[in-house]
Amino acid sequence: MAEIDQKTDTHSVTTEETGITRSEDAGQVQSPSRRGFLTRTGLATVAAMVGTSIPFSKNLPIGFVPAAMAGENVLAGKDGLTLLNDRPVNAETPPHLLDDAITPTNRHFVRNNGIPPEEMDAESWTLTIDGFVDKPMTLTIADLKEKFEVVTKALTLECGGNGRSAFEPPAKGNQWTLGAIACSEWTGVRLKEVLEAAGVQSNVVYTAHYSADSHLSGDPAKLPISRGMPISKAMTDEILIAFEMNGAELHPLNGAPLRLVVPGWPASTAQKWLNRIELRDVVHDGPKMTGKAYRVPNRPVAPGEKVETEDFVIIERMPVKSLVTFPANGAEVGMETEVRGHAWSGDRTVEKLEISTDFGTTWQTAELDAPVNSGAWHNWRANVKFDQAGYYEVWARATDSNGEAQPFAINWNPKGYLNNTMHRVGLRVS
Repeated sequence: MAEIDQKTDTHSVTTEETGITRSEDAGQVQSPSRRGFLTRTGLATVAAMVGTSIPFSKNLPIGFVPAAMAGENVLAGKDGLTLLNDRPVNAETPPHLLDDAITPTNRHFVRNNGIPPEEMDAESWTLTIDGFVDKPMTLTIADLKEKFEVVTKALTLECGGNGRSAFEPPAKGNQWTLGAIACSEWTGVRLKEVLEAAGVQSNVVYTAHYSADSHLSGDPAKLPISRGMPISKAMTDEILIAFEMNGAELHPLNGAPLRLVVPGWPASTAQKWLNRIELRDVVHDGPKMTGKAYRVPNRPVAPGEKVETEDFVIIERMPVKSLVTFPANGAEVGMETEVRGHAWSGDRTVEKLEISTDFGTTWQTAELDAPVNSGAWHNWRANVKFDQAGYYEVWARATDSNGEAQPFAINWNPKGYLNNTMHRVGLRVS
């Protein structure tokens, strides 16, 4: 079971419904209890997690977990991720494992809403484009490669709830700390060009995305998630219908064999196991599009304040944010060290990245790279010298192209979205 990096004692409780162990003091969720794992998790998901089919799965006793999943890293093809939930599978990456300029597939977070499909055959997979289009189309992946320009882009994906564990009072949902963020290289075709080929009618205002994963209840009539975006966003150049990730096939838990990649907006809009896009003349009302899902209040609210459903608005662009990836939190360093990480801001660029080692009294400007392409994060670095030994904290603060900077305190909301407070890393200097 993965451990929370905490120096203080914590009190842990386990809920019978989910089997999740939650550290109350840390406000984080640890790995799921192995007891009853297979009663909650479908065999298709287990097969995806171990990386292959399980020929004798019917003989696996209830409550037994495949031995390959007995260690801390239980996701095949993933390395060092912290498992938050196993039904559906959700796992995040500790910040120090996100140090690469381009996130490798084995370090890319996993955010699922349902159970992955049994079949993920790229040869037979199809994508339907319909709704208010002039020419409804059903395309294979081979058709996409043949009929449209194939492009590769580094694109940032972030869960809307990244940072939820820091909210007080707590917000319901996966208690993401900082690791539901990644910037991998994706290969595919532009959504814009596929929609243009289908003929977007003048009354279209929104897309609707559908996928082959199944609802946790097992009811085939229910969809686990079906979100969309304004057609104006869909017709931008950075959104891809992707079939490769970092030069290889998509990882099964990252949406193989076909998915959307929508940088700068909540990753929930980037449908995995994509098999249909419908163009609608109204704002899409699929699962996780209505009520309070992926929505925030239309005004600032006090922590714990009750907000009526009609006062929530759909999240669009993600806020400015940064991450320190080196040194790791709690590391021991010498009197001089490099500090580095990443910064990003929705549809905008980051103009400045500053760090402080004296609890925000003074700030040092870091070297900030331009993104490798639109939709990618910025990489940054700074050299830091300490005057004396002791405990220090490195605080990182990004400012974007609209002049918005990361805040000191959380802007609380009932669902725990959009936490973009400064990242702090504690160091022991000797």
